Amino acid sequence: MAVKILSVDDEMDLELLLTQYFRRKIRKGEYEFVFAHNGLEALTMMVKHPDIEIILSDINMPEMDGLTLLAKVNEMRNPALKVIMVSAYGDMGNIRQAMNNGAFDFATKPIDLDDLSVTIEKAIEQINYVHQMQKEHTQLESLKGDLAIASEIQQAILPRVFPPFPDLAPKIDIAASMTPAKDVGGDFYDLFRIDDNRVGFVIADVSGKGIPAAIFMAVSRTLIRATGIRGGSPADCITYSNRLLAQESVDCMFVTVFYGIIDVNTGEVTYCNAGHNPPYILKHKGDISPLPMSTDPMAGAIDGITYHEGTLKLEKGDALVMFTDGVTEAMSTANEEFGEQRLEDTLEDVAMHNCQQMVEAIKADVAAFAGEAEQSDDITVLALKRL
Repeated sequence: MAVKILSVDDEMDLELLLTQYFRRKIRKGEYEFVFAHNGLEALTMMVKHPDIEIILSDINMPEMDGLTLLAKVNEMRNPALKVIMVSAYGDMGNIRQAMNNGAFDFATKPIDLDDLSVTIEKAIEQINYVHQMQKEHTQLESLKGDLAIASEIQQAILPRVFPPFPDLAPKIDIAASMTPAKDVGGDFYDLFRIDDNRVGFVIADVSGKGIPAAIFMAVSRTLIRATGIRGGSPADCITYSNRLLAQESVDCMFVTVFYGIIDVNTGEVTYCNAGHNPPYILKHKGDISPLPMSTDPMAGAIDGITYHEGTLKLEKGDALVMFTDGVTEAMSTANEEFGEQRLEDTLEDVAMHNCQQMVEAIKADVAAFAGEAEQSDDITVLALKRL
């Protein structure tokens, strides 16, 4: 598209001079000139031609001078509209005022058209830069809106109503929370009924951050849920899920997973730990201890892995607290990690509390420890207690 230039000058011969000098660019469709003879006419022309991008304005004109016109242009707050002031060399005071008031550049009469051509080209470069920045800003705003929607969708697919199974509320207490470090996260948790007596529960942490991790998170969650809900063992579920994830993994992404099944009548838990942080068992007598460290790798990294499983029993009043490394690796402003010892101290304080209170206490202690430090990783906690 042609760059549209508005020339504002009460000297009629300037119109002929400009159209003659820039005739080649006008014929090629690079420049298009429109003309006004004072500031009021210029404002009218700007309404008629809203795509004007450069204004060549004389300072001394009848009815409305160039400085007043410049002030009106500034009120439009259009960074892509550049004003080049034109005046006699002896009027340097007004030229300085114009430059201080936001004029892009100036030219003195009699006009050196070669110099003016360079000034116009320089203005066009600035205009193109502004347009590019505006385009990128629009794209970023659109992306920001998309991320906000994605964040809502991601939170919506995680169980958020607790207790999740009202008919089992007298037998087990469950609560969970996921706080992403960015708009969307790679952590997730899930809960699903397998049959009348068994409940599957999952906590997982995808490698990486942001949109790629969120997409891999959604795929991993769907795959594990769809496989686990069939009722197979946790080891078989993760072995099958790993095979599919490894075959489809992009950029070597993987996910650490702790998947367990609890029999709500007996408290028996069968679990498979694929490279995830060992959860803590909180005994009703007050003892706190982590499960053994996993010897199986994360899911999605290596095809052909056969995963193993372990068992434990929750007595009445016992709880199992699971978390992602965003908890223990949360950093303070002094670059110190929250660590496992602080987590254990928190768990000791809330061992007798319900699961929602446990989750909230862990989040609160991590937030208090981090202070003003930026959250660097997703923070997810899942607590399950046999009543």
